[in-house]
Amino acid sequence: GGVGRIIEYYGPGLATLSAMDRHVIANMGAELGATSSVFPSDQEVRRFLRAWQREEDWVELVADTGASYDLFEEIDLSSLVPLIAMPSSPGNVHPVSEVAGQRIYQTYIGSSANPGFRDFAVSALMVRGRKVHDRVSFDINPTSRAQLETLVRDGHIADLLHAGARLHQAGCNGCIGMGQAPATNELSLRTVPRNFPGRSGTREDKVCLVSPETATASALTGVITDPRTLGIAYPRVMDPDHPIINREMFGAPLPLAEALKVDLVKGPNIASLPPFAPLPDEIEVPVLLKTGNDVSTDEIMPPGLRVLPFRSNIAKIAEFSFDRLDPTYAVRAKQVPGHIVVGGSNYGQGSSREHAALGPQYLGLRAVLAKGFARIHAQNLINFGVLPLTFIDPADYDGIQAADLLRLTDLKHVLTEGGELVVVNVTRQVSFQVRHHMSPRQVQFLLSGGLINWMKERLTAEGSAADRALASD
Repeated sequence: GGVGRIIEYYGPGLATLSAMDRHVIANMGAELGATSSVFPSDQEVRRFLRAWQREEDWVELVADTGASYDLFEEIDLSSLVPLIAMPSSPGNVHPVSEVAGQRIYQTYIGSSANPGFRDFAVSALMVRGRKVHDRVSFDINPTSRAQLETLVRDGHIADLLHAGARLHQAGCNGCIGMGQAPATNELSLRTVPRNFPGRSGTREDKVCLVSPETATASALTGVITDPRTLGIAYPRVMDPDHPIINREMFGAPLPLAEALKVDLVKGPNIASLPPFAPLPDEIEVPVLLKTGNDVSTDEIMPPGLRVLPFRSNIAKIAEFSFDRLDPTYAVRAKQVPGHIVVGGSNYGQGSSREHAALGPQYLGLRAVLAKGFARIHAQNLINFGVLPLTFIDPADYDGIQAADLLRLTDLKHVLTEGGELVVVNVTRQVSFQVRHHMSPRQVQFLLSGGLINWMKERLTAEGSAADRALASD
């Protein structure tokens, strides 16, 4: 419902939402397909920046009086009830009360989506003087060293540990399958943003998305529990006005002259980015893979311990591309000079991980033809020189089969001047039209072979101009 839209939140309910509460809501705009999610920069944002000693950066940014909007929806915060996204989609949402009582194996608190102090502090206050169920792995994933230090100072970590929590280091960790993987076919309740199949690191996972209150209540009982049924007086926890800011851990950058002398130390699994070739004027390559709707970036580039240690080695991580959809994809891609992937609607939904574009591109992906794209993934494809195209007539999707040979010609002219592109299905001797949704600037990225090449060209041109100016002086 958010595709092609910017979602702005406003109204009297904002007075009850801290800056970090707003962060959680804005983060999930990606699951709606939104271009962006906007909250006003008001006094609550000012308070947050003041707490982190950055008040001088605050600027008031609020909607003009009488501002109008294309669409309007009202959310009555007082009417909300605890909700849960059941496996295996952020959209599979139900009231917690409807699914309460199901046995769980794990609860997991903390992620890039729920990073605030209150998310951990509320949980700590709920378990104070109590113990988590002996069957439940109660995992606490601090989101930064600063949050961890502040939680330790205020006694919340001690309460969590005493109740049976397992404390992990700050970072993505279990959210993206780097540890804390749940048991096979057991329910895991997590305060993370996404629960696409296998994202947790367990192929047959059953991850549910919940609030910290629901996660903690369920950890205490061992089953999915509506936190309102525990009879606990829930405290109103505010982010602290004086978090610990440990600048002693920062190392000042070296002066430029010294920095240029430093040799980069790279282990055998750290490799430079591969070169990106400019977009050719003609593409004639086979369709190596045809997918359905709602393919996520987790399915394009799997998360987990098996894959993510190779994030700094594109040649190696590329071998896992589309592994969950077709384990033969990478092997077959190496046998052809280039290829196309055909997708359904909402292609590339989910996490914005650029490796979902980098891996297939390294294997020769030249274009993706889809009914529709998740915005961030389409941008990542452009950034790395892969052409994202949408069917003008969605029915043309049905006329393409894997292994069909497709031809696109006159690419540079059509992309630069505008208009539809004609795709010839050489195998079936038919043609159809597709379009792109790129800005002129994005077209230039693509023609250069991606954003990195485009930047290098600009820097080289600016350097040459500077040299000529110095010579003329």
